[in-house]
Amino acid sequence: MSDKFPVLPEHVPQRGSHISRNLFKRLYLVQGWRFVGEFPNLPKTVVFIAPHTSNFDGLYAFLAMLGIGLKITIFGKDSLFNTPLKGLFEWIGVIPVNRAVPHGLTQEIVEIIKQQDKIWIAIAPEGTRKKADKIKSGFYHIAMGANIPIAIFSFDYDHKTIHCLGILEPTGDYEKDLDDILNRFKGKFSAKKPSWLSKPLQKLLKNG
Repeated sequence: MSDKFPVLPEHVPQRGSHISRNLFKRLYLVQGWRFVGEFPNLPKTVVFIAPHTSNFDGLYAFLAMLGIGLKITIFGKDSLFNTPLKGLFEWIGVIPVNRAVPHGLTQEIVEIIKQQDKIWIAIAPEGTRKKADKIKSGFYHIAMGANIPIAIFSFDYDHKTIHCLGILEPTGDYEKDLDDILNRFKGKFSAKKPSWLSKPLQKLLKNG
């Protein structure tokens, strides 16, 4: 990886052309942002990315994703595909799921993952942009069910950096593994709106 922008490793799912990648890469870099850390070379993973306090998080992630040429899959309500925006959602990489059946949702996503040769699932585990009480565990159950690692990324607005914080192979001990994930964030994250940080990340700042 360069000191500003990574080269996409060979096993990672890809999208876009050389022209589109250069365009979005420039849009990302011109704002002063960069990448730090080793980009995981994985065909399948659940992406844990935080903090999530602003719509700008999605903007920078979207520019970075298209700039690097990374194909990301997001799961959304199936009702979204009954609107005129269906084509846009499909282009972005949204896969419809039935969220009305919460207990079956994880297994539905796991089965979709198993059917793919390459797939990166993006999840914002805080689940909200405003003061979440806890980190939602859905990302972990999906990784466990599909037997795939978790790739960890953080936003650092103070230094205009997206940090690649490595991968974690889930052990089945959620609390222990979550502590491992959060410990990697120490000194490597800051939010667009600090007052909206989830409580676990607020605690990290206070103890840091």
